Amino acid sequence: MELNEHNPRHKALQINLDPRPYGTFAEIGAGQEVAAWFFKAGAASGTIAKTMSAYDMTFSDAIYGKEESGRYVCESRLMKMLDKEYSLLEERLKGVRPPNNLFFTFANTVVALNFKKTNQGHGWLGVRFQLEPDSAPNDLIVHVRLLDNDSALQQQAIGTLGVNMVYACYYYNETPEQMMLSLLEGLGNERIEIDMFKLSGPQFSEVDNRLMALKLVKNGLTNATMFSPNGTVLQPSEALYKKNILVTRGRFRPLTKVNLDMFEKSYQQFSTDKSVSGTPIVEIAELTLANLRSDNDEIDERDFLDRADILCEAGKNVLISNYHEYHRLVEHLSNCTKLKIGIVMGMPNLATIFNEEYYKHLKGGILESFAQLFSRNVKLYIYPTLTKDNSPIFSGREYKLPPHQIDLLEYLWVNDKIEDIQNPNTDNPGVFSDEVLKMLKDKNPNWVKYVPDFVASAIKNGHLFNFYETAE
Repeated sequence: MELNEHNPRHKALQINLDPRPYGTFAEIGAGQEVAAWFFKAGAASGTIAKTMSAYDMTFSDAIYGKEESGRYVCESRLMKMLDKEYSLLEERLKGVRPPNNLFFTFANTVVALNFKKTNQGHGWLGVRFQLEPDSAPNDLIVHVRLLDNDSALQQQAIGTLGVNMVYACYYYNETPEQMMLSLLEGLGNERIEIDMFKLSGPQFSEVDNRLMALKLVKNGLTNATMFSPNGTVLQPSEALYKKNILVTRGRFRPLTKVNLDMFEKSYQQFSTDKSVSGTPIVEIAELTLANLRSDNDEIDERDFLDRADILCEAGKNVLISNYHEYHRLVEHLSNCTKLKIGIVMGMPNLATIFNEEYYKHLKGGILESFAQLFSRNVKLYIYPTLTKDNSPIFSGREYKLPPHQIDLLEYLWVNDKIEDIQNPNTDNPGVFSDEVLKMLKDKNPNWVKYVPDFVASAIKNGHLFNFYETAE
């Protein structure tokens, strides 16, 4: 056995020799790879009360109940497994086991690569665990994408990840970010992508899972993750499955009247599109890592949470991504839904899309990026630029390009891939978030003119963006 703290056998043995953790393993799909490590390490009787695997759907439904969606690899199935198995553990062993025991249940529901390699391996994994005897349990929940191009390797990766999760719960629990980073020990992000991470329970009541979502992207565990207006972290492909998506990228530092008008007017047009009308829409505010970084290339976590608070109060889902180029964002969203994707942008972002400097790393240059961006069910919604004297400068239809790009833009118009946002609110002068932030820092009271009332109240009452009013 390797005497390596990152080795799953070593970790499993350490847990087995620890007299405190005691629990059950319930695994659906990809074998009983996690429990196997604990058996192979030795001394498993000190840790394992039961292992089980209800592979047959009828058995699984009889034990855990049916899923309304008909899907078995989903968060709701995982939570039913944790609920059932942990309640049985307490019902049968509470008062029977030694008083220092800390109960836990590990569960997963996974689909690995099929024989023809026509699917995407992924899974939901969770640990419900006590950190104090007789206390209410905590939950660690993750969703993973399996990146190995071999079913056996994917099963092996699940086994290592599961051991890492149980180990993190008991030995890294004082530092949530360390818990997160330790999950890929012995694996690396070339084998597994973690696009949802959630901690809850009495010992983690102070953890803001929106911040943990940011850390997933910041630390390279995934390229995109998201959370809902109430702050609940979401797994993108599950949250966006069979939904139309309308996404607006911005700094939102803070959300301005212009931003809000972009949201409202684009939604009005998108929802009345013939291919969208009457079908569900998920509206998203996207923050890229680039838009979160300060001038010294650092990410201020408090600043991020200030933006998140305002966007959540505005009722927006928030996507955090490492997709600087729009074609990469669209590729990601297209893997989550086959319905329509609307991209809302101002004139500066339209200029960025046609800037060939951004595509030098692609063999096909701007044509390759356009093939990826517009070959899918995508439409751009362009918000016109407004001047500070309230007069429109120009719309997307009036945008001028170099002669060799004119036909590219015309192709988008002719094929209904681009549309101007109509009737912008000309009461909103063309003052954007960076200018408002400067006013805030300079204690210029005019900043309140350029943000919605609820944003002004949130900034004042919560001292967001380090704002403190000065006494008159």
